[in-house]
Amino acid sequence: MFTIDAHLDLSMNAMEWNRDLRQPVAQLRQREEGMTDKPDRAKGTVSLPELRRGNIGLVVATQIARYVAPGNPLPGWHSPEQAWAQTQGQRSWYNAMEDAGEMVQVSDLASLEKHLLLWQDGTPNDQKPVGYMLSLEGADSIRTLADVETAYNYGLRAIGPAHYGPGRYAQGTDASGGVGPAGQALLQEMERLNIILDATHLCDDSFWEALDYFNGPVWASHTNCRTLVNHNRQFSDAQLKELIARDAVIGGPLDAWMMVPGWVRGKSTPEAMNCTLSVMIDHLDHICQLAGNARHIGIGSDLDGAFGKEQSPVDLDTIADLQKIPDLLRQRGYTEDDVANVMHGNWLRFLRRVWA
Repeated sequence: MFTIDAHLDLSMNAMEWNRDLRQPVAQLRQREEGMTDKPDRAKGTVSLPELRRGNIGLVVATQIARYVAPGNPLPGWHSPEQAWAQTQGQRSWYNAMEDAGEMVQVSDLASLEKHLLLWQDGTPNDQKPVGYMLSLEGADSIRTLADVETAYNYGLRAIGPAHYGPGRYAQGTDASGGVGPAGQALLQEMERLNIILDATHLCDDSFWEALDYFNGPVWASHTNCRTLVNHNRQFSDAQLKELIARDAVIGGPLDAWMMVPGWVRGKSTPEAMNCTLSVMIDHLDHICQLAGNARHIGIGSDLDGAFGKEQSPVDLDTIADLQKIPDLLRQRGYTEDDVANVMHGNWLRFLRRVWA
């Protein structure tokens, strides 16, 4: 089934993990055998051939570069200018993939519909470019608000104001505090340009202030449920209900620590914690119970977002295994329409409404 994945850090993997994503996953793993600089070496799950094999024809692909102020222990860049330059290098990688015929940017209704027709025309998937919509995960790299329009003009269509820790425009996972004047100004500019607000990673204070202030389109590209895994990275039922009321779509991620309670990074294993793709369905199903329907859920896998098979569902070898999800949904009693909406329809309905 045609599938949309609403969150993949493709350029980060290409540029910071030094992975040639045109290669099969098996080849990427082989080249990383023996490397120890990152815990997920030789355990990656994502490449362009695997996206095609899994019929994942459209993704929301990120730029990401954190600014860290003095005293912030998180990894990142020491100035917004450095962070901006990093995102521009990532953008250059996407452009290079377009030049090579591997990817094509989707940034408006016309390009969306054209790309969907391409993936329905019967041509083998390995001859098709993977479509990507550009999103910025964490807004720290925006030097001034003028950068927002610059980025919009090169195709940026969604912004998550925060990532982990304190940020320049909002506060993220494990932090606290609101968006403040700088964040409000960013949200105002996003609303003017019709840029989607990705609420993922906003801490509770920033979440509520942002949604009070922002009147444009909102989604949560990769977020699970706090009721099932009690950590501030996940959203509470009240937050999920607010997103549903705003006609948002919420993508289910496949990072094991966000899926099962009690995960200890570097020690827990998917096998020992019984972390399977069905656990993601638990989170999606919880959102459906809150909504009363299946129109607000989708996939935002976050696969290879600084983790690999060591922290992914045990029944997923590569991202192509997202094609196991339809049967898992059917086993829970979801209708064929529901299954299609989860795999692509809800994201498409959202984008068609925003870009109409």
